[in-house]
Amino acid sequence: MPDMLVRLWKLDYAALRQKTAEIERTGGVRIVRPLSPDFVRVRAFIQKEFGDGWASEAEASLYHDPVGCFIAVDAKNQLIGFACCNATCKGFFGPTGVVKKRRGEGIGSALLWRCMEALWEQDFAYAVIGGAGPVEYYSKSVGATVIEDSSPGIYSRRF
Repeated sequence: MPDMLVRLWKLDYAALRQKTAEIERTGGVRIVRPLSPDFVRVRAFIQKEFGDGWASEAEASLYHDPVGCFIAVDAKNQLIGFACCNATCKGFFGPTGVVKKRRGEGIGSALLWRCMEALWEQDFAYAVIGGAGPVEYYSKSVGATVIEDSSPGIYSRRF
């Protein structure tokens, strides 16, 4: 899977915040940065739903300042999704995931947009989506473009 490049300076953050607010309102969810008392719970959720690798990456993002992880919680404060930035590398987006029963509601998009804005607020001009799976989705959602000859990229260092 190739890496993708997002031009953060081209995104309309006001419009993305409005879309996120609509998704939160209609879906009964909140997108928040977790606080330190919730880090163990967040990691356990990611590990259970998405595996050890993503849980490790997410854990790294939790301990950055500012926290580089956003979570989606439902009306009962149950975790239903997450997205990370600055996890494996600075300026990188991912991993990200939403529980199967809540996919297709825009929750993943709201998490993506919040991470893009967080990177912009940290003075990044560009974001990299590492090992992007759904290329068309990222292209449509944030105008991401494929970085040629980028696979396996940083992940070639894994053992």
